[in-house]
Amino acid sequence: MHPTRAPAASRLLFAFILLPLLLGGCATTLSQSEAQAVAGKTYVITGASSGFGRGVALKLAAMRANVVLAARRTEVLDEVAAQARAAGGNPLVVTTDVARPEDVQRLATATVERFGRIDVWINNAGVGAIGEFEKIPLEDHARIVDVNLKGVIYGSHVALRQFRQQGQGVLVNIGSVESEVPLAYQATYASTKAAVLSLGRALREELRLSGQQHIAIATVLPWAADTPFFEHAANYSGHAPRMAWMDDPDKVADIIVRATVYPREEVPAGWKARGAYWSHRIAPDITERLSANIAHTEQFEKAGPAPNGSNAVHQPTPAGTGVDGGVRARMEREDAARKAGQ
Repeated sequence: MHPTRAPAASRLLFAFILLPLLLGGCATTLSQSEAQAVAGKTYVITGASSGFGRGVALKLAAMRANVVLAARRTEVLDEVAAQARAAGGNPLVVTTDVARPEDVQRLATATVERFGRIDVWINNAGVGAIGEFEKIPLEDHARIVDVNLKGVIYGSHVALRQFRQQGQGVLVNIGSVESEVPLAYQATYASTKAAVLSLGRALREELRLSGQQHIAIATVLPWAADTPFFEHAANYSGHAPRMAWMDDPDKVADIIVRATVYPREEVPAGWKARGAYWSHRIAPDITERLSANIAHTEQFEKAGPAPNGSNAVHQPTPAGTGVDGGVRARMEREDAARKAGQ
């Protein structure tokens, strides 16, 4: 592949991304009094075996919340539960494939049976596929839609029914900066995340129209973060997954936790996500083109070789159980080897 290269592209996009710094930042962690408001609340977290989900669950557990851990890997969830319990939380493990509506309903039922209510539901589980759209098998595209969009619909449906019965609750859907800025080589992932953003917007209006003032919905939009997502994603690029300027997942987990206490309609997670969000609104075509150029350079010109495959999209794998995915460290090794002519 030999797209038109723009040497200044990354610098120009970076300039767009700096815009939010002029508009001011926002706090990410909770004060002690705010954290006390979390204690005793019941949180359902999908995708809790790694990445953002695991990070959020452990932070909430340290604030003495009830944390309901949902994912496909039961043995890994048991490890997270042990850590959560040691941190002071009250965990419940419910093995769940969010693409199966019966699993999601069982998750809600088990939570209410154990804790009596659901205060916050976090739709975090997600999968992706990297590579040229037509080279990715249709079954992988379909699975991404099943998990990233249908799974969020299923979770939102059971959560909102429970919230209406209780009279209150907070729904947090994890979108992506790609909800606003679609990225080349991640077409289906970007389309599902755009749909998640639209879902949240529509549901907020339904709640307003029905007079539900005590039910809130927030969509969090992270920048690319160094989580096991990249190890789990299907990859048909022939190169190891990577992205420029990756965020620390721990910081994103802080923002997600804060969004459960102060839910806003859309929460770009960090200054880079805010910059991409606003630059796309100001200059959408330029932002998309520069983002695509950067994605191409990172994925096809800088990354080392890797085998193609669906990885954890259809079936869970034992690899990638931490909050951090180790991608930044690998990128440093790749960059050093490339500079050394290896």
